[in-house]
Amino acid sequence: MYKKSTNGWLKHLDFILLDVICLQISYALAYLTRHGWSNPYGDATYRNMVIVLMLIELVTAIFFESYKNILKRGHYKELVQTVKQICIMELLVSFYLFTVKDGGQFSRTVLYLTGIYQLPISYGVHLLWKQYLKRGKAGEGKRSLLLVTTEDMASELIDNIRNHNYDSFRLVGIVLLDQDNWTEEELLMVKGVPVVSDAAHVVDWASGNWVDEVFFAVEAGNSYPAGIIEDFEKMGIVVHTKLAEASHMSGRGQIVERLGGYAVLTTSVSYVTTRQLMLKRGLDILGGLVGSLITLLLCIFIGPAIYIKSPGPIFFVQERVGRNGKRFQMYKFRSMYLDAEERKKDLMEKNKVGSAYMFKLDEDPRILGSRVDDKGVYHKGIGNWLRETSLDEFPQFFNVLKGNMSLVGTRPPTVDEYERYELHHRARLAAKPGITGMWQISGRSDITDFEEVVRLDMEYIQNWSFGRDLKILAKTVQIVVRGGGAV
Repeated sequence: MYKKSTNGWLKHLDFILLDVICLQISYALAYLTRHGWSNPYGDATYRNMVIVLMLIELVTAIFFESYKNILKRGHYKELVQTVKQICIMELLVSFYLFTVKDGGQFSRTVLYLTGIYQLPISYGVHLLWKQYLKRGKAGEGKRSLLLVTTEDMASELIDNIRNHNYDSFRLVGIVLLDQDNWTEEELLMVKGVPVVSDAAHVVDWASGNWVDEVFFAVEAGNSYPAGIIEDFEKMGIVVHTKLAEASHMSGRGQIVERLGGYAVLTTSVSYVTTRQLMLKRGLDILGGLVGSLITLLLCIFIGPAIYIKSPGPIFFVQERVGRNGKRFQMYKFRSMYLDAEERKKDLMEKNKVGSAYMFKLDEDPRILGSRVDDKGVYHKGIGNWLRETSLDEFPQFFNVLKGNMSLVGTRPPTVDEYERYELHHRARLAAKPGITGMWQISGRSDITDFEEVVRLDMEYIQNWSFGRDLKILAKTVQIVVRGGGAV
């Protein structure tokens, strides 16, 4: 799922919060200058004025576009805009004091001194924060971006991405379409970004690495190798193409936006807004806190039971593949013996799913406490009970709190499963993996066709809504309580 770029005042929320803090400091200094060492919030008139000042600060920022192009402004333009913003605020506050009946009790000196103190404080904070963003956070964004371009455009493209989207992307690599003699052994760099592949092998490279988005940019008149954009779309990776080359795009969802100063047409399997992501993450944090507390309580009873049956760690930690190929460590209560992963290879021919894309097995002998008697009868153990009740899944709430997983999403594959995926299978990882999802509530372990799993996951991603997450969670609880179809 792709978050649409925020074009409104929300994208400058950090500067707004900093200015509110600077305003409070300036107001306190102005009060102390006028009235001496005393509490500026002790008097009701001055306490109420604090709220009025913050509201007017927000109104000024939103409706007068005080932060427009703030990252591109030089020192002089920044000073002019800061003076302008403070003057507008002072005028609005003066109008308010003229209007209210108790305005005469408020010292105008405090108002003027607040503006005088705020000018150097806000101006200095703006410069320092912009310097921090451009230097301290450059290349440390949460979204990995692969650049596909030509040698002539490479440097310009990297500079523009860093200048305009420095805090959004981690540049994981660059592919030079006009360089045919690249080999994997070469350590070619462009402006500190490694050349990771050539055009012929870039899809294979992206299949084995964490790539959230890819940006195609060539000069007008140039073209791309046949099928390369379509292959990225099949994998569910967000594709940006310079608008001049947008005729190559064939994805189901497209929006026009700006990236690195360029007008681009962006294609993704699904789009979400900042508000929708905030709602989903808020639900994850709330559910993660509750689930983690329950997990700690379960440790008191489940931990000793696991250790008695098989001395060793009570948690099973396994590397899984998350959104767009990003690796992470997933936690579960250990429901298998310590050598389960080694024994898996010998049991692949009994795989219930019938493919190497997933592994499920009835009467799995690796499960903790299970055994097969002399007559060949399978007897369940504590590990089977943990799985049937889904209690083994509870430590994944720690993953939800960390942000590796969501409450609702697609199940994360193991590394060996992921490496066998075909291109269209990778699209199911276009969203953050979840503890539960469409597959789990639509039959869970009864579904043995992996293509049906992919279809259900893609249905969830393409039609995601906050309300749908709530319905899936409610149905998951219902299924778990009934004890049916455990993973």
